Amino acid sequence: MRKLIFGMNVTLDGYIAASGDDIGWSGGEGPDSSPSNELFQWWSDRVDATGLALYGRKLWESMSSHWPTADKQPGATPAAIEFAGRWRNMPKVVFSSTTSTVDWNTRLVTGDAVTEITRLKADDGGPMDIGGATLAAAAMRAGLIDEYAIVTHPVLVGGGTPFFTALDNWVNLSLVETRTFPGGVVLSRYETRR
Repeated sequence: MRKLIFGMNVTLDGYIAASGDDIGWSGGEGPDSSPSNELFQWWSDRVDATGLALYGRKLWESMSSHWPTADKQPGATPAAIEFAGRWRNMPKVVFSSTTSTVDWNTRLVTGDAVTEITRLKADDGGPMDIGGATLAAAAMRAGLIDEYAIVTHPVLVGGGTPFFTALDNWVNLSLVETRTFPGGVVLSRYETRR
C-alpha cells in the first residue's frame, strides 16, 4: 500500500496561491528566487524520494512549462540542474479532462481521479505526492491523504486558492516533524490518524 502525501508552499493565512494564481510570495520556481537554497534542496530531495507524483492540470502546466528544460537555461545553478533531472525522471500522472498530451515520464488520466488514486494507493511502490488544489481537495474529501507537508511562508495574502478544502468530517492528525528554514519558513508534517 502506497502512502499519499499532500505537500505545498502555503501562506500563513492558508493559501497555496494568492488571487489570480499568484505564487510570487513563495519565491518563484527556482533556487535563485527561493527563500533559501536549503528549502529548495528539501523540495528537490522530496522529488527524488517520490515514487509517483499526481498532478492536477494547473500545477502540471506550471511545472511542465519550466522544469523540462530548466537545466539547459543560461546560468542554471547546480541545484536547478539537479532538480530538473529529478523532476523529468520522476514518474508522474496528470489528471485532466482538457489536456491532450503529456511528456517527461508522465501518464494522462481523464477518468475519475478518486477511483484512480484509490487504485494507485493499493499498488506497491514508493510514496506518492499529490499536487494541485482541485485534485488534492478531491483526495482529501475521499479520505485518501496519509500525510500533509505544509511549508508555511511568513506572508498574508488575504485570499486565493486555499490549501485545505471544506470537509464533511473531522480528520485527526499527528505531528511527525517540524523544521525551520531561513526567512522564517516553517515545515510542519502531519500524518492522518486512522
